Amino acid sequence: MKWLFALLLMALPVRAEDIVSGVSQSDVSITTNFNGTAILIYGAAIRDAPPPDWPLLQVIVTVEGPSTPLVIRKKERVAGIWQNRGVVDIASAPSFYAVATTGPLEDILSPGEDATYHVSIPSTIQAISGKEDEEAYVAALQRIRAASGQYRLAENSVLLLRQALFRTDVTLPANLVEGDYRVRIFLTRGGKVIDMQENVIDVQKAGLERWLYNLAMQQPLAYGVISLALAMIAGWGASELFRRFRL
Repeated sequence: MKWLFALLLMALPVRAEDIVSGVSQSDVSITTNFNGTAILIYGAAIRDAPPPDWPLLQVIVTVEGPSTPLVIRKKERVAGIWQNRGVVDIASAPSFYAVATTGPLEDILSPGEDATYHVSIPSTIQAISGKEDEEAYVAALQRIRAASGQYRLAENSVLLLRQALFRTDVTLPANLVEGDYRVRIFLTRGGKVIDMQENVIDVQKAGLERWLYNLAMQQPLAYGVISLALAMIAGWGASELFRRFRL
């Protein structure tokens, strides 16, 4: 009878759950007075059948900025002088990464699924040195970028209503890097990902910031001459103002 019951369970239709989502802004412009912005991420789980009573639906939202390679160096004091005593090469690390969840991440996402989808902050950093202590370097990178607001883990910050509707806010800092920011939304049950959807937020410099950036990248000589001229004018203006006040 047990094998018959198992066959009957396998014959039952799968309760599909799909994500319908959106973001409050699909474009972010970095101007001279830009000091960060909050992005609203919202959506719903659409089903073709009533949801199961257990395990409960969970939602994970990640926002990932452009990734770049970098080198992490460890400094130690030797004979009163600070020296580089260790180096780890990072093939790819996101310039910004935020994770928002409906519950503790380790409870709602299994390690295997994390390795597959690269959801947690450590799983997004790819070290290539092969050193035994490279985990300590990666942890140091996480601490530094977490302190500056570049890496964030906000557990229990996704509001989930009636096991269907969800929303959360993710604040993008002022020191954003230009490029595409991936917004990923995961639905999980029992630690397994049952659906995933991705949106993109385009972050670009605008106005004077864009003009100066293009000038520095495309015409560095002209940018240097203009910068030198402005510095000379500012220095002359300050000295002239000081001389007039003395008189």
